[in-house]
Amino acid sequence: MDKETIIKKIKQHKKQPNLRFQLKEKVELFTNKLFYTLFDIETPVEENLDRLAEEFDALTNLACWEMEKPCNKVWENYVSKLPSVLEKLNLDAEAIVNCDPASLSIEEVYMAYPGFYAIAIYRLAHELYQEGFPMVPRLMTEYAHRQTGVDINPGARIGKSFFIDHATGVVIGETAVIKDNVKLYQGVTLGALYVAKSLQRVKRHPTIEDNVTIYANATILGGDTVIGENSVIGGNAWLTASVPANSTVFHTPEIKIKTLPHVS
Repeated sequence: MDKETIIKKIKQHKKQPNLRFQLKEKVELFTNKLFYTLFDIETPVEENLDRLAEEFDALTNLACWEMEKPCNKVWENYVSKLPSVLEKLNLDAEAIVNCDPASLSIEEVYMAYPGFYAIAIYRLAHELYQEGFPMVPRLMTEYAHRQTGVDINPGARIGKSFFIDHATGVVIGETAVIKDNVKLYQGVTLGALYVAKSLQRVKRHPTIEDNVTIYANATILGGDTVIGENSVIGGNAWLTASVPANSTVFHTPEIKIKTLPHVS
């Protein structure tokens, strides 16, 4: 096959007119600048907000494929929510430093904890998601996913003082609801019982009430599943039904130790 034929066939199969990967790259730069604007003490807030507005305008040009939606008004609504987002993130950082005996300082939490970074990008993305502008927040949380191993869909609803310890492998689905003072460990999945396109607008993921702790590699599935307040879910537990408040749930593995005969 000659070069001209190869080029022709590639062009024939490039079928997505809106698929511009520069959008992904620009979202990552935007996300970094937004994070620095909120947290880095040497980053000028006023100057960066002006730059972010310009960058967001470029993102809307790339991501607003449905022309009837007023994407140019999204930034005005979004930027007004940043102070309350920062307030929530400060509470998240305080929850981490207060709960984790390994934390040396709150500065360490902001700069070195992947769980905090994943929560921060989720909260920033969630407000855009609420504005009905889904592509950019999805790219923001996927960027955080790649950086931290934590996959939080921007549609999830998460309350105050949230703590993800160790972070890697956590998955939180689009319709999950997590209330206040919840702590998750690595490998926790808040997922759906099964996947079907017809369930797109149905609550598919669980609800976690206040003050719940979920230990490593626990899996909780289903939109009707509710974990009652003050409950503790042990590591490796598998739940597809609700748990009442003040419960302790644990998985008991069968462990067998075989001792080899002593050879003298």
